[in-house]
Amino acid sequence: MIEVVIDERCTGCGTCVDACPSDVLEVGSDGKARIARQADCQTCLLCELHCASDALFVWPDCEAPAGITAAQALASGQLGAFRRNSGWGEHAATHSNQHWRMGSIFERARLQAIQIAAQKSAQATSAQAEETTR
Repeated sequence: MIEVVIDERCTGCGTCVDACPSDVLEVGSDGKARIARQADCQTCLLCELHCASDALFVWPDCEAPAGITAAQALASGQLGAFRRNSGWGEHAATHSNQHWRMGSIFERARLQAIQIAAQKSAQATSAQAEETTR
């Protein structure tokens, strides 16, 4: 789950916002990315993959936030590791692209998104039915 955006590193390019399939991130009033809907994070890592400034830290647990702070993320030495290990961007010449290995994670995220959408739809239908019977 996305844990933190490192404000000092964020350039405000918006690439992570565009890459997120669940609209977890948005551009804040300062023009930089911010976490708007953390609970909707599918842990697909697309935001981290597309962040050329390594300003995002995604924890591998997709069930609940770990509470990682910016200082902890910086101290971890893991910022940019996913981009590097996937051979993206500036790392293409030195690392082979292993992104294909994310297939099972993407499938889990897809199924979770379908389940969440079905739950929201059922809640909306239930609320409409309740409103009609009043």
